[in-house]
Amino acid sequence: MTGWTWEYDGYDPAQERLRESLCTLGNGCFATRGALPECAADDVHYPGTYVAGCYDRLTTEVAGRRVENEDMVNVPNWLPLRFRLAGRRWLTPDTAEVLDHRLVLHLAGGLLERRTRFALGAGRTLTVRQQRFVHMADPHLAALRTEFTAEGFTGDLDVEAALDGAVTNSGVARYRDLDGRHLTRTHTGSAAPDTVWLRCRTRTSDVRIGLAARLSADGPGTDRHEGPRTARRVRLALRPGRTVTADKTVALHTSRDPAISDPLAAAIERASTAPGFDELLEGHLTAWDQLWRRADLDVPGEAGDILRLHLFHVLQTLSPHTADLDVGVPARGLHGEAYRGHVFWDELFVLPYLDLHFPEVSRALLRYRHRRLDRACAAARAIGRRGALYPWQSGSDGREETQELHLNPRSGRWLPDHSRLQRHVGSAVAYNVWRYCEASGDAEFLHTKGAEMLLQIARFWADSATWDEPSGRHRIRGVMGPDEYHDAYPDAPRPGLDDNAYTNVTAAWVLARALEVLRTLPEPRRRELAERTGLDDGELEQWEDVSRTLHVPFHDGVVSQFEGYGDLAELDWTRYRERYGDIRRLDRILEAEGDTVNRYKASKQADVLMLGYLFSPAELRALFGRLGHPLDEDTWSRTVDHYLARTSHGSTLSGLVHGWVLSRARRSEAWAYCQEALRGDIADLQGGTTGEGVHLGAMAGTLDLVQRGLTGLETREGALWLDPVPLPELSSYGFSLRYQGHWGVRLRLERGGLRVTVPPSDRSPIDIRLRDRAVRVQPGETRHLLLTPADGLAPSRPWSAA
Repeated sequence: MTGWTWEYDGYDPAQERLRESLCTLGNGCFATRGALPECAADDVHYPGTYVAGCYDRLTTEVAGRRVENEDMVNVPNWLPLRFRLAGRRWLTPDTAEVLDHRLVLHLAGGLLERRTRFALGAGRTLTVRQQRFVHMADPHLAALRTEFTAEGFTGDLDVEAALDGAVTNSGVARYRDLDGRHLTRTHTGSAAPDTVWLRCRTRTSDVRIGLAARLSADGPGTDRHEGPRTARRVRLALRPGRTVTADKTVALHTSRDPAISDPLAAAIERASTAPGFDELLEGHLTAWDQLWRRADLDVPGEAGDILRLHLFHVLQTLSPHTADLDVGVPARGLHGEAYRGHVFWDELFVLPYLDLHFPEVSRALLRYRHRRLDRACAAARAIGRRGALYPWQSGSDGREETQELHLNPRSGRWLPDHSRLQRHVGSAVAYNVWRYCEASGDAEFLHTKGAEMLLQIARFWADSATWDEPSGRHRIRGVMGPDEYHDAYPDAPRPGLDDNAYTNVTAAWVLARALEVLRTLPEPRRRELAERTGLDDGELEQWEDVSRTLHVPFHDGVVSQFEGYGDLAELDWTRYRERYGDIRRLDRILEAEGDTVNRYKASKQADVLMLGYLFSPAELRALFGRLGHPLDEDTWSRTVDHYLARTSHGSTLSGLVHGWVLSRARRSEAWAYCQEALRGDIADLQGGTTGEGVHLGAMAGTLDLVQRGLTGLETREGALWLDPVPLPELSSYGFSLRYQGHWGVRLRLERGGLRVTVPPSDRSPIDIRLRDRAVRVQPGETRHLLLTPADGLAPSRPWSAA
């Protein structure tokens, strides 16, 4: 890390997959892993390219069962460019001696630079320097410049630029028993003396894909079309000390793109008329400069460098171009094939950041959910419920994509997967609707699509709750919480748990927010909504009742993860750590031993503590109070301690949540978890998973940690609320945000102070609320606010003052 660059020195095959993920380049429409262009997919390299929202569904026979999976498709590889001395074998770092090798990712401009020096024998060397980008201004273009410099010899160099349609989805080893051949009907050809093309379709979704590649080089060339691969080959004359250049410009279109009739024709036209490399690069750099201004983040030291990398990858997956697409948040970005490119609840960690920088992107991602509302309502009806049941894993059309079997690589056994019982994803959708509307002031969305989703999600929770006479409470049975270790009671004949605290509390929150929205809707709109959905006053009374009587279990003075959690056995954590070292995937370890984690008080990731991530202390106290459970600081502190000692952090999101919660509950321990969240992908803390795709939720969550977590920033009641909890390791930093029509609002947190700058505009002033005062900042004004212990700088923060 060197400020705005990310650098790797030396060629290390064992690290290639990790580097390829972290050096992925994209623009929100498509992305390509940072593989070396001369290397094909094998056990070392994996040059995947992924188009946002492009899925395909295949069926495979596994363990005697037909298993259906929908994957984000690895589309034809546009990257290949190989080279060799005339008449010799093709050069790669795996087949030739490498004298030095360096990879540099330039974050400021979305540019990947590579320099490799090959030894060719007898004192001869060939230096290869490459620059590549996936165009941030034109979302259908990518370019690769390759410069060759010979030392100690004269000769001819063959250079071949190809488009390869013989790719499969094979980037994740544990999925390789599943059919990954998604492309069919591949055709190739030439469009001009310097341009080749490739077209194909996905096998079942029938998405048409067209690519065209133009090779600009000073030398004679020929085209070669061999099966699903097409290439243009040129011969360049090498002279000692003289650099020769080959530029490859590629266009990629699919039938999902708007305003085209034929993907191939569009790709050929775009590639053949695109300007040269230098002009393309200039437009690309300008687009990135504009993005960085909108998402400005000034955090010192190593933490700032990592945060900048995280922001870079978030923007490559979810850029302003995303606002025009029908896509969700792929949990592993457009960086690899883990989770098959599916959409989980990770938007819960992503949208709060985007809301305050790119609200048009947040709106588009919420529209992805709204377009699938009918499918979610059908899923609820299928299990005998009203309302909307959003799937745990979503893909192209919003049906449940969660696999029914999953492989434990430690035991080699295929096991039932019950994670579709994580029905709390609906609450995540509702939460994001509410937070987006608070931050953006988008009343139109709240009154239309937002209200429709909130209503149907609330309806599902109310209909899922059953009255329990002995306890005098409503209960939600047969679900899973965020902790994926626990999917059933020990020795139970069927999966599911009762009264998961996170599920029940967030369900109560959804019901309360839906009631609030319905009360404030304009009367004509409220009438429309009631007529369309059959909503009546009796149903609203039921929601009010359920929102106040959902059961929240406790044991030993702490909030229980679910009813019966307190009866589980304690795990010998010391023994397992001594025996296995890394026990993040404790579930796999125990299953391989013939045991099950369902028997123990052991969590994969934050579950109950997720409540402290979503809600401020004041909100959380009010929520529990509404449910009839006083929640004071001592009870919450005991709850934090209990789960902190019993969580293995088998998810990259876990360290993030614990760091967030501890920054308010026990500040001295928070930084260790914040660091784990920061380093999750760059250090590959999950043991090889980053090479399969980055963890986008964790990356965006670290950005939100410094944006909202440590500043206590909330957007509610038409104001920006601030309740800072600066950590000693991160007490001085600044960032900009976009708030209700104000662009480039600048906040800077200093030791003991806060500076707020509102750029000049014709907008209304911004109201800032601290604990002990309210401040109004006019457009064009900068205010320096002195923070006092009442503003949250005291070492102890009782909830009564929150």
